[in-house]
Amino acid sequence: MEPSRSPEPSDELSEADARGIQRVVQRLRKAKRILAVTGAGMSADSGLPTYRGVGGLYRNEAATPRGHSIEEVLSGPMFRERPELTWNYLREIERACRGARPNRGHQVLAEMDGYFDSVWILTQNVDGLHAAAGSQNVLDVHGDLHEILCTNCGYRRRVEDYQGLANPPLCPSCGAVLRPDVVLFEEWLDADKLRRLESELRTGFDVVFSIGTSSLFDYIVEPVRLAQAAGKTTVEINPDLTGISELVEVKIQAPAATALDRIWEGH
Repeated sequence: MEPSRSPEPSDELSEADARGIQRVVQRLRKAKRILAVTGAGMSADSGLPTYRGVGGLYRNEAATPRGHSIEEVLSGPMFRERPELTWNYLREIERACRGARPNRGHQVLAEMDGYFDSVWILTQNVDGLHAAAGSQNVLDVHGDLHEILCTNCGYRRRVEDYQGLANPPLCPSCGAVLRPDVVLFEEWLDADKLRRLESELRTGFDVVFSIGTSSLFDYIVEPVRLAQAAGKTTVEINPDLTGISELVEVKIQAPAATALDRIWEGH
């Protein structure tokens, strides 16, 4: 699949979504601290598939080796046992991301940095598009596909894509296997990033957005629950219904780029 190049957001909105956007605009006028929790749907308008897998970017069960699920193939234990197999599927994920550019939704969140006192992004995505758009405070808790590190020494480098890498690629310093700095299945999230998230949550946010995520994990849902309990504004932007759709104050069933563009246009 060849990613599309950041299509313009559609102007089509339902009456309910238009009303919801106006409510969000009103809340933002009094807000100082913003949190956006984003998932694969955030990058859909950049041409990336909203599939599950590492960072929500892979679903092709027929392509996996017989007897193994995609979760097993893309797991820490499998990487340690058969790194070349895991790398095969990491390459598929990278290929799906290749050439993608930040869409209008990413750009809006980056533009918010200069308007509010503090804007934080908690993302499940591994595509690096929030940072590419210019957002300053990005907690990419699942990592970044483009950061490559050694499993043995301190070697690390950033790559544009995986073309030209051996399978598996080996460290030029010590010869050990390299891996992308992403969280595979059965691995722990980055403790430093989680501590920073907890610190920011203790300070609190005036508006918490949940954007393009199915909200399956506690650490993704918790910011919404905390904001709701504190009487703060909670907003879900997602065409689909999720586990938090009935919890949030404002539910907007529109694509991320469309909704965020309209919100920012009206602020």
